[in-house]
Amino acid sequence: MLADVELYGDQLEAFHLLLSGENVFLTGAAGSGKSFLIKKFLKEFSKNEFPVLASTGAAAVLVGGRTFHSFFGLGIMEGGPEKVFEKAKKDKRLKKRIAAVEGIVIDEVSMISGDVLDLADQIARWARENEHPFGGLRVIAVGDFAQLPPINKIGPRNWGFKHPVWERAQFQKAFLKTNHRTHDDNYLRVLNDIREGRVTEHVYEFLNSKVRTHDEADSGIRLFPFRNQSEQFNLRQLNKIPSELLVFPTLYWGDEGKIVKMKDTFPVPAELTLKIGAEVIFTQNDPQKRWINGTQGVVKQIEDGKIIVEKRTGREVTVDKVSFDLLNAEGEVIMSASQFPLNLGYATTIHKSQGATLDKIWCDLSQLWEPGQAYVALSRLRDANGLNIIKWSSKSIKADPEVIRFYGGEIDYFP
Repeated sequence: MLADVELYGDQLEAFHLLLSGENVFLTGAAGSGKSFLIKKFLKEFSKNEFPVLASTGAAAVLVGGRTFHSFFGLGIMEGGPEKVFEKAKKDKRLKKRIAAVEGIVIDEVSMISGDVLDLADQIARWARENEHPFGGLRVIAVGDFAQLPPINKIGPRNWGFKHPVWERAQFQKAFLKTNHRTHDDNYLRVLNDIREGRVTEHVYEFLNSKVRTHDEADSGIRLFPFRNQSEQFNLRQLNKIPSELLVFPTLYWGDEGKIVKMKDTFPVPAELTLKIGAEVIFTQNDPQKRWINGTQGVVKQIEDGKIIVEKRTGREVTVDKVSFDLLNAEGEVIMSASQFPLNLGYATTIHKSQGATLDKIWCDLSQLWEPGQAYVALSRLRDANGLNIIKWSSKSIKADPEVIRFYGGEIDYFP
């Protein structure tokens, strides 16, 4: 078991709760260390004992897990819950798979709807022949409902916590209160208000003080609400560099059908286009801890199938290609992409910045539509000194009232 000295305060309390055998809802604001703690917890188990389940294939690749839908045999929910359940009952591998694991981690649980959670609960109880919630599986749900909502085509958001399945699961709440990304108390108070959708006088003055005339030549990654904005900005900046254009095709192997279907949504570009002198951003945590998701730098050299990147700190690191794997329901690799863990670092979308830790950003907060979108963008930063706002609108600062009621003042994240 991990030594207690590695953790302290609310993280230590949460870790003990994770080891208690109970179902746990691990939550906390952006930067509070949810992913870090889950990685510590999962070191106690093999991947087959406690698989990580994500809401989409792209998300599953980034966390080294499987999709929630494939693990529980839900497919695309075609025909509705009853037909999906009947089809699941005919799948012998599904029954064996669910019966064999000790528990599951649901990554970004906020993106899983209540109806989907409920159907998974029914299937698990059938598969394990056990009428306890999820058939006695331990469920560790991880996420912050103030950030990523479930995908709804029409109607109100089908938050998981609104469905009776949430109460049936008897989640023990583990709130991480300490922000490990930034220690700027003034900025934390602003973030807390924005997280709850409040444009207070303090928030208004703070955001206005950060509005700048956009200097495209200035360093820092741009966070845009729309993908075409970020793609166009990246291309425009790359074209300004006089050095030779170098193209690195992504190499795929595995199920041809999956490759065709997933290529556009895979969290790796089909081609990585770079130049010496181009700004880049790392898209993956390095096992050797030389960089993390969101580390920014500049390409200094490319030779012998390796890229040398100078980080903002001035340290140069040598980057090799890595494998990005998509797993099937059984945890077997069915598709893999080989590419450098880099993207052009001039711009990205707010949604893709989720999980990254950044030092400097320029962001457009003028046309946001989702609750939590502004919060996700602003909470990427280590320090408010790195914030530059191109433009913003008070209409973009919003939170879902049901989420606010769910958290219900149980915790003051930033006292």
